[in-house]
Amino acid sequence: MVAAVLIQNLQKRYGSVEAVKDISFQVEPGEIFGLLGPNGAGKTTTIRCLCTLTTPDAGKVEISGISVIAQPRLARRRLGYVAQEVALDKVLTGRELLQLQAALYHLPNAAAKKRIEEVINLLGLEEYADKKTGTYSGGLQRRIDLAAGLLHQPDVLVLDEPTVGLDIESRFVVWDLLRKLRETGTTVLITSHYLEEIDALANRVAIIDRGVVIAEGTPSQLKDQVGGDRITLRLREFSPIEEAQKAKDMLQTLPFVQEIIINNAQGNSLNLVVKPQSDALMSIQQSLKDADLPTFGIAQARPSLDDVYLAATGRTLLDAELAAAGKRDPKAEKKQNMR
Repeated sequence: MVAAVLIQNLQKRYGSVEAVKDISFQVEPGEIFGLLGPNGAGKTTTIRCLCTLTTPDAGKVEISGISVIAQPRLARRRLGYVAQEVALDKVLTGRELLQLQAALYHLPNAAAKKRIEEVINLLGLEEYADKKTGTYSGGLQRRIDLAAGLLHQPDVLVLDEPTVGLDIESRFVVWDLLRKLRETGTTVLITSHYLEEIDALANRVAIIDRGVVIAEGTPSQLKDQVGGDRITLRLREFSPIEEAQKAKDMLQTLPFVQEIIINNAQGNSLNLVVKPQSDALMSIQQSLKDADLPTFGIAQARPSLDDVYLAATGRTLLDAELAAAGKRDPKAEKKQNMR
């Protein structure tokens, strides 16, 4: 079976900035595939290369076996693209916007009329289709944008951060729509930095960091690879590194502790991977007490996709977001991973 999306050794540089270093992944027909990573990781550049909006410096990029580099016009017929920023003409009604989109795709009038009704019904826009898009809420704007991307029945629907800025109720509506699309056989490639979004929707996921894929698989596979439960421990609100290191050295002697990472970006908190056992928290707290070390906060949980990212990079996705936004000291970032 031909892959719906095939990307091999993709590279893209903007001047001195290496946006994508070497990215490879494959999306199978009829699945939702998630690209997860912080802002600046290379997700949007990868998507723009796939959608023929940016020419890659190197690599192989295909949609349904068609090279987007050698045959961009043919590839565009097979894909629908919904950008992160919604771009609507606010004086048009939803139906008029879809009619314009159909004309741009050169759909015959009869086929266009039928298809417009289909996508309006699919996305629950019957009540709003003949109202101006300038009156739409953020959730409705996203839905009409999705309708435009689906109008020509693409093999692959590409969504760049489809729920960013939406309230939780609107996000759930979009999630339900994407599940319906999967049921109809549409392949969906979605980028996001929302952990719960990718976990809830994706059949498989690739986690991108600094222009490379650092993990790939089903959400369950990736979380199982982390192994054990996760315990987050804060000795103090902001612990001295020497105290955190002392606690790490001591806790590593406990038989159920598998790994400990000191997270400098979060006040030198300790992130532990432990074998599941009912008295893990009690044992850790008692060991800290015996060593005359304080406990500011402690919590235990099953592994998450953020734990996968932490295990691979030594920092959480939130830390990476803050670093990308310039809210962290770049020098501190280099010292962040203490193992």
